[in-house]
Amino acid sequence: MSDTIATIMAKAVEHPQNLALAELETLLGVEDPEELSRMFDAARKLKLKCCGKGIAMRGLVEAGNTCAKDCFYCGIRKSNAAVTRYSLSADEIVAAAEESKALGYASLVIQSGEIESESHTAFIENVLERIRHLNLGVTLSLGEQEESVYARWKAAGASRYLLRIETSNPELYARIHPAECDWARRVECLRALRRTGYQVGTGVMCMLPGQTLADLARDIEFYARMDVDMIGMGPYIPHEQTPLGQEAGHVTTEERLLMGLKMIAVTRLYLHDVNIAAATALQALAEDGRERGVMAGANVIMPNITDVRYRRSYQLYAGKPCLNENAGMCKGCLESRLESIGETVLYGQYGDSRHYKKRQDGGCL
Repeated sequence: MSDTIATIMAKAVEHPQNLALAELETLLGVEDPEELSRMFDAARKLKLKCCGKGIAMRGLVEAGNTCAKDCFYCGIRKSNAAVTRYSLSADEIVAAAEESKALGYASLVIQSGEIESESHTAFIENVLERIRHLNLGVTLSLGEQEESVYARWKAAGASRYLLRIETSNPELYARIHPAECDWARRVECLRALRRTGYQVGTGVMCMLPGQTLADLARDIEFYARMDVDMIGMGPYIPHEQTPLGQEAGHVTTEERLLMGLKMIAVTRLYLHDVNIAAATALQALAEDGRERGVMAGANVIMPNITDVRYRRSYQLYAGKPCLNENAGMCKGCLESRLESIGETVLYGQYGDSRHYKKRQDGGCL
């Protein structure tokens, strides 16, 4: 390993946010296999030190694929007429939450396309009230909303919210979204979530067309600047039914996977105690992608517990895995896969962000 990389990594583990932008960029640019191995190992050891042993599970419910947004990269964008639209009923979401509880997943993620309406707000509010007795840690990923809506959902029982920024570069954001999508509003929604008391999560796509290492390094600085508690990010995987997916590109599957892993590792080295998910997109690129994410410093996995009959209709990107595996099959598969790399599942635990707990307790970061 070069002296430069060794020095940067040693500096990173001393305390959080201890690297300059150029140093983050240097780590993201590492290509030597030995240096990569050492960087991933350092990130995993830091995860063990700051977040403990074990992987937190979040049962993922894809509640519907109707979306008001027309993002150029997303397979469920409103203009994609090839998608069969669906919306789970309240009873179906409640049943999925009960299954999550029965599987031992003490946390639930409710995700859908972005909809802003009073009827949708009230629908989610009702679902949250109906599952409150299950005592699950509930994460919502339902897009941009007014602060009053976030407050209603928080009061009804949600405790975490994931709103991915997708890129912290406003110019790049504008290139991958239609004009009506406002980067500044998305950032303000993250601030509103913090004011409302949620554990706040965000994330980006990496290997977007036109994206640079400097962009990705600034994304990691953005996480720190926004003081987020959890991060869900992954490699950009083109979807053929989207405008961005039609653009010619020469990025290999391995390059996409590797950058996704490097973003996990470097984010862990920079932020230490946040929750970082090993995204399903990693598994779309390699069968052991999520395990490799854990080996690079991730501490959260979100197994899909949506009824299999709906999964093919919720494909944000091409190659989504586990389309035909029910929740029980996924559980057994994940257990064995994690055991093979020396990890265990934290059944019956919320898996709250330690970063969030420190801030709530008034501790220093």
